[in-house]
Amino acid sequence: MTTALYRRYRPESFGEMIGQSQVTEPLMTALRSDRVGHAYLFSGPRGCGKTTSARILARCLNCAAGPTDTPCGTCDSCVELGRGGGGSLDVVEIDAASHNGVDDARDLRERAVFAPARDRFKIFILDEAHMVTPQGFNALLKLVEEPPDHVKFIFATTEPEKVIGTIRSRTHHYPFRLVPPAAMLEYVEQLCRQEGVEVEPGVLPLVVRAGGGSPRDTLSLLDQLIAGSDSGTVAYARAVALLGYTHAELLDEVVDAFGASDASAAFAAIDRVVQTGQDPRRFVDDLLERLRDLIVVSATREGAAAVLRGISADDLARMQRQADAFGTARLSRIADLVIATLDDMTGATSPRLQLELMVARVLARGADAAAPAAPDLGGAAAAAPAAVAPAAPAPAPSAQAQAPAPAAATPAEPVGASAAVTPPPGAASATAAASAPAAGAPPSAAPASAAEMPIPAGPVTVERMRASWPQVLGRLEDISRSSWMLASGARIVSLDDDVLTLAFSSQGDVAKFKQLAAGKGPSEDLRQAISAVLGIRVKYIARHDAAGGGPGGGTPGSGPDGPRDDDGPSGGGAPSSAVR
Repeated sequence: MTTALYRRYRPESFGEMIGQSQVTEPLMTALRSDRVGHAYLFSGPRGCGKTTSARILARCLNCAAGPTDTPCGTCDSCVELGRGGGGSLDVVEIDAASHNGVDDARDLRERAVFAPARDRFKIFILDEAHMVTPQGFNALLKLVEEPPDHVKFIFATTEPEKVIGTIRSRTHHYPFRLVPPAAMLEYVEQLCRQEGVEVEPGVLPLVVRAGGGSPRDTLSLLDQLIAGSDSGTVAYARAVALLGYTHAELLDEVVDAFGASDASAAFAAIDRVVQTGQDPRRFVDDLLERLRDLIVVSATREGAAAVLRGISADDLARMQRQADAFGTARLSRIADLVIATLDDMTGATSPRLQLELMVARVLARGADAAAPAAPDLGGAAAAAPAAVAPAAPAPAPSAQAQAPAPAAATPAEPVGASAAVTPPPGAASATAAASAPAAGAPPSAAPASAAEMPIPAGPVTVERMRASWPQVLGRLEDISRSSWMLASGARIVSLDDDVLTLAFSSQGDVAKFKQLAAGKGPSEDLRQAISAVLGIRVKYIARHDAAGGGPGGGTPGSGPDGPRDDDGPSGGGAPSSAVR
């Protein structure tokens, strides 16, 4: 039989501790300057070195060459408290989970009275100290407050807030933390070299991620992989299967399908996730992790290797190609959709449905983002016709299309305005005065974004609402990202006067849309965006319609006479006022 890795490589001095310099350095300084307290409280997550540090502190205090910040490792006390030692008679480790009452506290008080059998101090290490009852702590209070000179207390706990304040106030509190991934990755690489174990690329980052910053958990997982590997090599495929993570090839397949807007490949990959028995929530979490890596690669370029440690150059090159196919902005939008899906999957009865809806939303959002980029009309040439076309008579569009567009247009001279319609003299002067730039201001081209395009004149119809929907969503994204995510999946059904009927793909989206808190919510945010773009304040009828049709778009037959929602309007007051 072999000893577990975390026992074979348990640190024997503060210098061997990793990722806990905020604890080890002050303790070593106190030992060097002979300013050691009589009671210590070590707190932090499980497996981060609290009990190990308590044993190291006991070795430092009782070392024959001490008290010292570096135990000699050869005296009887150091050997007994080392990795293979059987324990010291003067260092008492108590499991507070099973010795937490008043009677146990009384027994400890009686033992503390006697002097050490051989060493300098009698040290009591209380593990899981938060399990001690208030009565037990109160029975220990006098002893901890004024112990004999030869007694030291070390409390170790994962929940320091459960240790009563009168005890905490009499201790030196040292908080332990989880080890950062970079330090942990370097540590396990060194350990594998010492063990003579070969690991395939990508295995150790998975082990570090699964360990969650706990050295003990990380070494336990690595020990399990080494024990289950053939010929001394830890294979990536076996590590993925054992740890439950998604294979990198499957993540690449999904990301490439998103980049190419290939619905067939994307849904085929989702089917593989389900058919192979993987946890859909874990898959979404892994996909979010990959998107984070792509965002880092897209934003940092050559500096990505310094952030994404443990990733080979070939993997970085492949991720660079994937990031170039999206861009940072689109990757951020997809990550927002994935995060929302991860939240919705908590307690969901049909995680596969949530997963497939996420893919559909990502693909739909990708199509919407790519659509405006197709025609290359130029800045002012594209913006000006959209600003005047709704107000022009019927022949205006053809005349407008035939009129040559100048290379640049100023706000005072909109493109195609003279060809479209000749306003009366009074209107012309008012228009010129309103559109003239301020004195000394440089001439400007078209608005910088779709959300800043001029508001066209004329009545607002359902067709105009659908045509202006990208501008509305652009303005909504500036107001609230969460409201924008919700409205991006909505479909315009009809617009009767000021009553806008929207269809959502799920009943949950309808409920979220109707939520209001202190006069704010998705419906009010969308109302503000519509008012800013089209100049009207709408009421809503929100309903569930899984048939879809695309965000903002309509389906054949959906119009003013389409079906109404029985739930009534959201955010628009009573039903009678909403449909006036």
